[in-house]
Amino acid sequence: MTTWRPHPHIRVVALGLHWRDGRLLAAEIRDDANRIKGVRPLGGEIEFGESWQAALIREFDEELDIDVSITSEPLVMENIFVHEGATGHEVTFIVEVAFPDGAFAGQDRIDFREDNGEEIIARWFDLAELDAEGGPCLYPTGLKGLLLEGKDR
Repeated sequence: MTTWRPHPHIRVVALGLHWRDGRLLAAEIRDDANRIKGVRPLGGEIEFGESWQAALIREFDEELDIDVSITSEPLVMENIFVHEGATGHEVTFIVEVAFPDGAFAGQDRIDFREDNGEEIIARWFDLAELDAEGGPCLYPTGLKGLLLEGKDR
């Protein structure tokens, strides 16, 4: 298992929200004891000179080998967090994305590898089960509330 720590600088990332039957696709985030502590929508870091849109499309291509379509305006969040005692700081562009027809049909989970070789498991989660007693947290912190506010509009 790879021991992950936040980067010691501010990162700018792009995350894609993909829904299936009202459930959000998110990757498991594990602590050092390999327990699931939370989940996060898929995406990754924006490279220097790259737009957030290009970064998001590139990340889904690299990780899942699919071409996604961006279907919403971005929600921008600042995310200052602590993981295993180390502080991380991100500015995050979050948008709805559509998958090509039939992509991952019939699959309950998607297994892929990050650039560093870390094995990742992504599954579709019911939003009501996230940030709930005994359930995993949805990261970035505060995203669930913003998604629920958006549904109420």
